[in-house]
Amino acid sequence: MSYGNVSTLLKKDWEQWMGSRDQMSCDNLMKAYLPLVEYHVQRIGANLPKNVVMEDLRSNGMLGLYDALEKFDHKRELKFDTYASFRIRGAIIDGLRQEDWLPRTVREKTKRIEKAVEVLEQQHGRYVTSLEVADHLGIKETEVLQSMNESFIANQLSIDEPVHDSNREESYSTSIEDKKTLTPEGNLDKKLQIEELVSVIKTLTDKEQMIIHLFYFEELTLTEIGEILKLSTSRISQIHSRILFKLQQRFSNK
Repeated sequence: MSYGNVSTLLKKDWEQWMGSRDQMSCDNLMKAYLPLVEYHVQRIGANLPKNVVMEDLRSNGMLGLYDALEKFDHKRELKFDTYASFRIRGAIIDGLRQEDWLPRTVREKTKRIEKAVEVLEQQHGRYVTSLEVADHLGIKETEVLQSMNESFIANQLSIDEPVHDSNREESYSTSIEDKKTLTPEGNLDKKLQIEELVSVIKTLTDKEQMIIHLFYFEELTLTEIGEILKLSTSRISQIHSRILFKLQQRFSNK
């Protein structure tokens, strides 16, 4: 088994858990990997509305961690941290989806904002800013950014969500194409998607591109990004929200 960088004591807990499902060893492993749960709670919770209870995310994350301990196959050449991350993140997202955490008022406001964006773009013949949308609707810019940000996250699907247009009991994860055996059409489609993403990101400023890279590719927190760019966490959060607003506009017009 690939334990990763763990102590001798933790290896003993792993051996006892794998061998006899010792409950005390399970408790020790849960405590040892608790920071992994907290990491994903903070990552997912960073852009969620205030009405979402962080403790609920932690509870779902803990269920995901326990599920990972139960189902982990130690014979595979895979680090537990990597396997557990998928389970923890999936459990948190599934919990959010089942709760329908996006308030009706936010959904209604999002529709108003999207309509305003469409009207303003037709008037000006260009992309519009979040401030222009806010002025048009007579609301604060922060309300526009927050509503669109929350809607953007709400539309992200867990790969374990059931496929609605199928008569069989399967999820998106069971229908994901094997990227190792792409067809010529698949290769072309993938290439076009990457080119589209690159072209959209290039429309952002250098600072915005840096934040995208650090947050989504280097997986740094907003606080860590703030320290690098010498900006406050709240300022980085504001810029991040504006970036999402810009990306939504550009992708919707592709």
